[in-house]
Amino acid sequence: MAVEQVATQAVIDSHTIIRAACLLGAGLCMGIGAIGPGIGEGFVGGKACEGIARQPELQGVLTRTMLLADAIAESTGIYSLVIALLLIFVVKG
Repeated sequence: MAVEQVATQAVIDSHTIIRAACLLGAGLCMGIGAIGPGIGEGFVGGKACEGIARQPELQGVLTRTMLLADAIAESTGIYSLVIALLLIFVVKG
């Protein structure tokens, strides 16, 4: 009887495998998907600081342009978040 119980507990159904793959995929999606926006926003922020240091009178224009560029760069991170959430909550095994 004990051998049969062990054998039935060792069986993993396809739903468990699909669920684990979805969770792993969601983690990879957010991990890799956050690299691009992080680099892009840091680069834009650094260049904006350099520009403001060189020409302080253009602070308003440079800040507005920087925020617009950061929002565009962040959109890829948001797409990654949407895909990760879809993998976590929508995909069924």
